[in-house]
Amino acid sequence: MERAFRKTVEDTYPRKIFAHQLITVDDLVEFKKQLLEELLRVLKPAPGITTKKWLKSHEVRRLLKISPGTLQTLKTSGVIPYTKIGGVHYYDYEEIQQLLEAGKTNRQ
Repeated sequence: MERAFRKTVEDTYPRKIFAHQLITVDDLVEFKKQLLEELLRVLKPAPGITTKKWLKSHEVRRLLKISPGTLQTLKTSGVIPYTKIGGVHYYDYEEIQQLLEAGKTNRQ
């Protein structure tokens, strides 16, 4: 029981700091580079992975950054083709990409 209340040399402050334990600005810059490289590698989509063929309404709205009302207007006006199965609207990803490509303008 006495051992639990004894203070060891490691418990006393200030602790000794050795030269090999110091962090320099160069160390932080190198850590930043490594962290950014790893994050970019993880976030980069793999070349072999394809996107989903069919998207639901909420995915299309997120992709195009539009409101539910705007998506409804695009559907009813025939701008965006869709398929309805059991009350769920599905949109072909490639058709949406083609619509975006067709709408490109060359501004100068």
